[in-house]
Amino acid sequence: MESNARAKITTVTLNAAIDKTYYVPTWAKGTVMRAEKVLSMAGGKGVNVARVLHQLGHPAMAATGFASGYNGRFISDQVQELGIESEFVGAIGESRLCLNFIDGRDGSSTEVLEQGPEILEEHLENFKRKLTRLSAESALVIFSGSIPRGLSPSLYAELIGITRAEGAEVFLDASGAPLTQGLVAKPGFIKPNEEEIVPFLAGDGYGNLFDGVSSLMNQGVANVVVTLGGEGAVAGIDGSHYRVRTPKLDVVNTVGCGDAFVAGYAYGFVRKWTAVECLKHAAAAGCANALSPAAGDIRLSDHRRLLREIEVEAWNRE
Repeated sequence: MESNARAKITTVTLNAAIDKTYYVPTWAKGTVMRAEKVLSMAGGKGVNVARVLHQLGHPAMAATGFASGYNGRFISDQVQELGIESEFVGAIGESRLCLNFIDGRDGSSTEVLEQGPEILEEHLENFKRKLTRLSAESALVIFSGSIPRGLSPSLYAELIGITRAEGAEVFLDASGAPLTQGLVAKPGFIKPNEEEIVPFLAGDGYGNLFDGVSSLMNQGVANVVVTLGGEGAVAGIDGSHYRVRTPKLDVVNTVGCGDAFVAGYAYGFVRKWTAVECLKHAAAAGCANALSPAAGDIRLSDHRRLLREIEVEAWNRE
């Protein structure tokens, strides 16, 4: 079960960021608000995945993508401080800031996301060369998040082809056109949420969610998971269907829960765990992130406790 436990996992964040979370007593439009607490962390979806994998104890990690300017140095330095290989490529301008404002009255989140740096063809070619090398060294490469401005939404499909040619398995966690066009390359895993899955459903209703997951599996995606927030998740894995039920939580922060879920699934996947074990590990990681004030961050004690509270059962079309 642990035969592949030391295999390298590489995460790809094409639009890396500094995630800044501001905790304000009250969100009031048009006023001056003073933050009670501010957290600054290297972020972007793939960086979040790498951090949680590291927190779960996976020993061999690399993070790549684009990180530029002073913000890019902060991102790269913080990744290295975690003990993760920092393999980012520079571009023109500054890596983006992603601002998350948490309203102290009800815990609601308001996000403001910058666009990020400009990626020229020479930067993209530098990245592709780095991706080729890292893919050859890795058992799994995880592509997460948005595609930078100016680059084609079909880029993920091309990058998946590069990775597969080097023998690595591929996860893709994206939405919109990058997900739709990335599916052409048949990634081994996708994780849309309840909004991101809608373009793949016919009509409305829970039954169609079952059909949508089945259709995606039939298109060649072996692991299809749809996260449903507080309602858990549903999944289609190697032709079988599963329903994941999670406990009620006193949620602190929902940003990064999906990334933590991907990390938990990847942790079990490279160890060749069963679908049920992978889904439990993933759901516990996503829930643990919801209990942390930071995005893409878990406490191992929370994860271990929550593992005992996750239920995974067969899912049948209703």
